[in-house]
Amino acid sequence: MKDDRSVGVIGLGYVGLPLALGFQEAGLTVVGVDASPSRVAELNAGHSPIDDVDDTRLAGALQGGIKFIGNSEAQGPLTEIDAIVVCVPTPITQSKDPDLAPVLASARMLSGSLRAGQLVVLQSTTFPGTTTGPFRAELELSGLAAGRDFDLAFAPERINPGDPLSAGRDVPRLVGGSTPQATQRAKRLFENINRRVVPLSSPDAAELAKLLENVFRSVNIAFVNQLALLCERMGLDVWEVVDAAATKPFGFMAFRPGPGVGGHCIPVDPYYLAWRTREFDFVERFIELAGDINLAMPRHVVELAIEALNRRGKPLMGTRVGVMGVAFKPDVQDARNAPAASVMTILRQGGAVVSYHDPHVPKFCDTEGVEYASVPLDRLLGDSALIVVVTAHKAHDWADVYARADLVVDTVNSSRGMVRRADQVLRLGAGWAVSDAADAATIDRPPA
Repeated sequence: MKDDRSVGVIGLGYVGLPLALGFQEAGLTVVGVDASPSRVAELNAGHSPIDDVDDTRLAGALQGGIKFIGNSEAQGPLTEIDAIVVCVPTPITQSKDPDLAPVLASARMLSGSLRAGQLVVLQSTTFPGTTTGPFRAELELSGLAAGRDFDLAFAPERINPGDPLSAGRDVPRLVGGSTPQATQRAKRLFENINRRVVPLSSPDAAELAKLLENVFRSVNIAFVNQLALLCERMGLDVWEVVDAAATKPFGFMAFRPGPGVGGHCIPVDPYYLAWRTREFDFVERFIELAGDINLAMPRHVVELAIEALNRRGKPLMGTRVGVMGVAFKPDVQDARNAPAASVMTILRQGGAVVSYHDPHVPKFCDTEGVEYASVPLDRLLGDSALIVVVTAHKAHDWADVYARADLVVDTVNSSRGMVRRADQVLRLGAGWAVSDAADAATIDRPPA
């Protein structure tokens, strides 16, 4: 079996761009393809659109010969490539069913240039049966057959936005091919960029393994979110409780509550598995219940905002509310499916005058498409009767924020260790305590 020395990467976002650069830095010839002309132009100009790839690294790749092209230019170059990896989005519909349109569009594009002897690898997170089902069917419109004329495999991504090491060599890679030969070929390809590549029995097994990783997180986040609501009623501090449990060195993994879930994985992937289980007359209530709990958290955040304002004798209607942080996690510019969008929509529907500040996200839309621009922090703190902390970026001086803010709903425990005045801070999962419940205890708390 010959080694593949040239790779085409379809989709140049948080998954595809680091992958393309990784292959190029390993000495392979790389062509990156994206459906967005503006994304292609930005990359060719040397500007990285994602947090995990800086402009210096991108410039090095361009100097090393990497090519970025649009879909309309792709047919000729992709015909000459040994292996093609598809890294396009896999969203859900309004009714939370899988939307394979980007995956199938990529396969349809490839069917026009696919040649015998190539390896095609799907990397987009999806339900078991996609690679060998609809994805394969679109590729075989070329007249070539998977397993006979070309090799087909699935190799899920494990990117953690904001953590460049998640795309590095030390994160193991899973691969499952439609034939043993395809599995071994995909394994050899990814061994160029991963120290350990784990072969699985089939693409279906690799697809389900990826969903298991993310459903595990969704279910545990939902559980700790429910625990936070219980702690509010019991007068306990959920953050103290979780930190205490985390001192156990085995059999426990700490998850912490928050205003909801966001990003490209946790709000989406569980529904791919839940949808697929119904085709086997198997109703996976656990997965859907966890999703429902997490989706309900933004509304609870607004309930906390109303409670905080009531403490001051103010209604939500007509009150200026400032949201701090709209990215889906700290220290990134990625705002996909961010819970802040739902929080801001519900606040606005309740009559609040909403604004936000985020040093990483200059413009942001709520769930109804209303667009906002980030306002300066001084203005947000000065104008807002209530601050709602949704995402706690390290760029903020939180001691200064809590010294200046009059009233705060803290959904992520950003006020831990800060000086808090009476009736100033209402914490999700903990209530109105002036000091951390664990301050007088002896718990060695892990970093936030």
